[in-house]
Amino acid sequence: MKKQWKLGLTMVLATSLMAACTNSGGGNGTGGEVKLAYVAWDSEIASTYVVKEVLEEKLGYTVQMLQVDAGPMFAGVADGSADAMVAAWLPTTHQSYIDTYGDRIEDLGVNLEGTKIGLVVPTYMENVSSIEDLKNGEIGAEVDYTITGIEPGAGIMMTTETVLEEYELGGEWTLLESSSAAMAQQLQNAYAAEEPIIVTGWTPHWKFASMDLKYLEDPMNIYGGDEQIHTFVRQGLQDDMPEAYAMLDKFNWTPDDMAAVMVEIMEGKSPEDAAKDWVAANEDKVNAWLE
Repeated sequence: MKKQWKLGLTMVLATSLMAACTNSGGGNGTGGEVKLAYVAWDSEIASTYVVKEVLEEKLGYTVQMLQVDAGPMFAGVADGSADAMVAAWLPTTHQSYIDTYGDRIEDLGVNLEGTKIGLVVPTYMENVSSIEDLKNGEIGAEVDYTITGIEPGAGIMMTTETVLEEYELGGEWTLLESSSAAMAQQLQNAYAAEEPIIVTGWTPHWKFASMDLKYLEDPMNIYGGDEQIHTFVRQGLQDDMPEAYAMLDKFNWTPDDMAAVMVEIMEGKSPEDAAKDWVAANEDKVNAWLE
């Protein structure tokens, strides 16, 4: 099976990220600029915009949002062209980036428990329940031997490449590159028509609230079990921006919190407005991040 994510794209995005940013600064306290890197997953859009709202409205920082792929996100925090990100899925999805950049970034720990990744299908696909079932030619033919993926270079895409190899599916099956939004749209279209489809999926995500879906069993446990989302910051942020660092260190919420923001965005609200509304409705939780 041909490799779907391209190192060249990641390098271009990394270069763009570094070119777009100067080193963070602004001195101690409020009034500085914080650069937040994030991947365009619905979950990470929700979390990063909530952090942006708190940093700006509660602490007086200016926040620059840097939407990139996973590789440039880690590279940007490692080289200081980004200050922080709240989007590292561990111990499986993004472990390869930790292996590369871990000694140049600071892990502030878990900001959300109970995530999961894997292959997802609508529950009306009753003839498939496990990745092993994809060896069945009938199922492959139903979906044109295609798994609809997201951005090239995303951790789940690299893991899915491994899944296809380890389950000996690489000769026939193709992992289709797209984007998080395009994957969700393809899933919605197929679901509305009750057509078969297989996608790369993760929890939390609004699709599980709006559609009846299931994960395919992974007997070889290549996708791993439950994961956590971690916050990482550049080295030196604590000295440069102690209040921003302290808030990022305490940032922690639940899958239900994240889902509430994601659903608002999915239903048409801008990420900024959805984050603002959530922060206003959860003062006690936000105040705990600021203590």
